[in-house]
Amino acid sequence: MNNTNNSLSQKDVRYAGFWIRFLASLADTFFLALPIAIVIYFISDGNWFDYSQYVQNVQMAMSGNSHALDKQPTTSIKWELLFETSVLLITLIFWKKNKGATPGKKFVHIKIVDAKTFKDINNKQAITRSFGYIASTFALLIGFIMVAFRKDKRGLHDLLAGTVVIYDEEVT
Repeated sequence: MNNTNNSLSQKDVRYAGFWIRFLASLADTFFLALPIAIVIYFISDGNWFDYSQYVQNVQMAMSGNSHALDKQPTTSIKWELLFETSVLLITLIFWKKNKGATPGKKFVHIKIVDAKTFKDINNKQAITRSFGYIASTFALLIGFIMVAFRKDKRGLHDLLAGTVVIYDEEVT
């Protein structure tokens, strides 16, 4: 990614907090991940996961059955890996094209930048940050929750990649 941002100092930066980042993530789920999931589900001819088992579990849970989750749907690792890789690649493309912003981040006027220079992130940072989401998730979501408690609003994935999420002052 190019370092084309104007020079920013730490005092000029407005860090994006937990809730605005959560909203951006929710938007990305609906407008980025969900369409990819639908396409891959149909490409897999329904072999990605056992949808009928999901429906059965939901119906059992809605009726108050405490055994609703006893039997989990089977998932094809091949199709799951295709989904995860597709989301990663499309996210990286959006970060590159939109200077650190996915559609959700762009919608709420925030972007990912280098934590020291406040310039566009590079490919290494983008990939490290993407894989850092795994660490943030497996740490009981603490890697995401810590955004709410840090002054610089950085999550574990940000710390690993040397990034920070800030408000995009160019559009506000």
